[in-house]
Amino acid sequence: MFGSFTTIVAMTLLLPFLPLYVEQLGVHDPAAIVQWSGAAYAASFLSAALVAPLWGRLADRYGRKLMLIRASLGMAVAMALIGLASNVWQLVLLRLLAGFLGGYASGSTVMVATQTPKAQSGWALGTLSSAVMAGSLVGPLVGGVLPQWIGIRWTFFAAGAVIFVAFIATCTLIREDVRPPARPAAGAPSRWQAIPDRRPLLAMLFTGMLLMLANMSIEPIITVYVATLAPDPAQVTLHAGLVMSAAALGSIVSASRLGRLADRVGHWNVIIACLVVAALLLLPQAFVTATWQLVGLRFLMGLSLGGLLPCIAAVIRHNVPEGTAGQMLGYSTSAQYTGQVTGPMLGGLIGGHLGMRWVFLGTSVLLALGAAWNWRTQRRIR
Repeated sequence: MFGSFTTIVAMTLLLPFLPLYVEQLGVHDPAAIVQWSGAAYAASFLSAALVAPLWGRLADRYGRKLMLIRASLGMAVAMALIGLASNVWQLVLLRLLAGFLGGYASGSTVMVATQTPKAQSGWALGTLSSAVMAGSLVGPLVGGVLPQWIGIRWTFFAAGAVIFVAFIATCTLIREDVRPPARPAAGAPSRWQAIPDRRPLLAMLFTGMLLMLANMSIEPIITVYVATLAPDPAQVTLHAGLVMSAAALGSIVSASRLGRLADRVGHWNVIIACLVVAALLLLPQAFVTATWQLVGLRFLMGLSLGGLLPCIAAVIRHNVPEGTAGQMLGYSTSAQYTGQVTGPMLGGLIGGHLGMRWVFLGTSVLLALGAAWNWRTQRRIR
């Protein structure tokens, strides 16, 4: 939990000051600053999505702890190097490197999913998910405060130092059962072919992508949307920050509780119910008349979506062979990053051409379709 929290904080803390850092690196045209900031922010998620299945497969073969050690040390080095960037190209390339070397949170999911008894996997993964969501919430807050005290470059150095502490803790405190490397035998089926029924896996990959898409689709329009609701223009950024944080806070509160509930009533049932509730909560968000209403609805939506990540990981864990769990959970991480990248793009496109309300309504329809697909898949595999 500590390692996942610190690495997610490091990945997200640059959000408030990224345009300022881009300007420091020699970009002065306002449009170019926005473009380079977007490229630098998305770069790490793009490279992380591409390599997540690889790290999962190596975890299956050589051990999950080794991958956590690699990720924590790699992220510590990458964050320090970002603080040494001398031009914007180096910033983007180093963000790509951070995504390539990282993956601590996804590696932690693999370890917890495979080392925890199946009857408690939902609760354990929900607890871990709370740490990840907390990192997403705290990262921008730290990034908004720390550079004012120590400067932008030293903020990156401090983040690298904290992750290095997580590296030391990973080396010394985590225990994993020693086992020989799992190498496929000659003539053995591929890891994908070794899965007896691939329908649950495909449903979970789609659901993970949908979850992140739903969370991120509002990001490009939130400040503009809040500006239509806030009576005082000077309070727009504050209110926008509250709206952005509300969903993450709700997920932190509910993740472990919904995970424990899923262990009792079934992970599929919780996934379907969460998707339906989130789809319904998106409808009134399109018609709110005050900022506090939007904050409350986003918090409730976070409560409903908080149980999805642990339940997705648990369903994958229960439906794939032991030797393929890491790689398949890596595919799940890639799907989630895909939603994280496409969500803002889709939200900005719909909001710009059809109107901001249609972002909420369109996302609601997608979540409802996801609930229907999961319900249909669950009935077919019974």
